[in-house]
This record gives sequence, C-alpha cells and structure tokens, in this order.
Amino acid sequence: MKPLLALGSMQPLDLTDMRLLLAMAKDPRRTVVALAQRLGLSRNTVQARMAQLEKKSVFLSFERRINTVSLGYPLTAFIHVHVQQQKLAAITGSIAAIPEVIEAFGVTGQADILVRVVAVDAEDLFRINGKVLACDGVERCDTSLAMGELVPFRVEPLLERGPLPPT
Repeated sequence: MKPLLALGSMQPLDLTDMRLLLAMAKDPRRTVVALAQRLGLSRNTVQARMAQLEKKSVFLSFERRINTVSLGYPLTAFIHVHVQQQKLAAITGSIAAIPEVIEAFGVTGQADILVRVVAVDAEDLFRINGKVLACDGVERCDTSLAMGELVPFRVEPLLERGPLPPT
C-alpha cells in the first residue's frame, strides 16, 4: 500500500499532461490515435506522455471505477474509529483485512481513522461495525450511514483549471 503523502512529492503536471488527462476523463475508451488527433499531438507523444503519467502513478486502479451497488452492496457508511495511537499500524492492517472496507484515511479531529465501508443492509453494517470494534486497539466507533452521494468522485474541474503555478 502506497502512503498518501508520497503523492505530495510528485512533480507537477504540465499543460499537455492536463489536456491529455482531461480528454481521457471525458472519454476513457478513446484510443491513443484518437487522443492524438483530438489534441493535435503525435501518437508517439501521447504514448510517451501516458507512459510517464503511469510511471508517476497518476492513474488510479481500475478497481476505483467499479460500482459496489452492482456487487450487491447498496449501503455505504463511514466509520469514525478512535484508536490507541501506539497500535495504529496493527489496527490499520486489521481494518484492511475486512473485505467490506473499501478505503480508510488517517484523519485529524476527534477520530483517528475514517473508514468507508459498504454493506448489504443494516444488519450487515452492524456486523461490519462489530469487526472494526473487535480490532485490538480500537477504543470506539461512531458510524454514519451515507444517505446518498451528492458529489461523485471527480477531478475534471481541477483538470479544466489547469496546472497550478510552482510554489
């Protein structure tokens, strides 16, 4: 698992990279040749840029595009986990071993970890919450059921804004 902070040290993307990513975001099935034509670049330039973007870990896994509802998990919940700090690494491993955990973040504030889970129904969510609570070092959990996704995951507005000036 790559730490989230490693992404902060990534070299910034230039305007050509941003244009390429925006074109891919709008039509992810477009071929390299079609992307090159759309952007007015050579096929070799597009292929080289895509290879560099892949090398920089710009692309997330395809797994992030799979809708968990289609897998039979219509409920999404967020579990705020309060932990014993000295056991954080072991707790993270235990939480990652729960299949219904689809992502987790270390956070500031009252809780220590924010865990996004999916469940079949309320009873299943109760079971999953119990698994998180059973992890050695977890002190307590606060669970919030997602009522609906208001703003889906997106980066298109950032791509449209273009590269940020160097700091």
